[in-house]
Amino acid sequence: MAKFKKQRKRFDEINVIPFIDIMLVLLVMVLTTATFVNHGIIPIELPQAKASKKEDAKKEMTIYVNASGELFFEKEKVDLKTLEEKLSTISKEQTVVLRSDKESKFQDFVSVMDILKRLNHEQLYIVTKE
Repeated sequence: MAKFKKQRKRFDEINVIPFIDIMLVLLVMVLTTATFVNHGIIPIELPQAKASKKEDAKKEMTIYVNASGELFFEKEKVDLKTLEEKLSTISKEQTVVLRSDKESKFQDFVSVMDILKRLNHEQLYIVTKE
């Protein structure tokens, strides 16, 4: 009977390519997020104009929908028709903030969104809790 010797394979070198790939991906992720965290926004250099007029910051208009489906425009109770009339008088660039109670009907939310869409208001924020 022949005796078999167990042969061991020697590792003369380690394959580090997968490790480098992972580290490069992590580096890219860290660098891209660190830039936005540091500045908060994408950094840009604005051009200068001599004949520019500084506009006052416009106040946000707030629409509230409570749990019982009542609508409020700037803390004044309104119905859908009155809300549409009030929204038609403000500028389309005016920021509108919608605060809807989580217990309110989805239809109330959709009705307000429908009015905003019909009046071409595109500056809309919907407030939620984290």
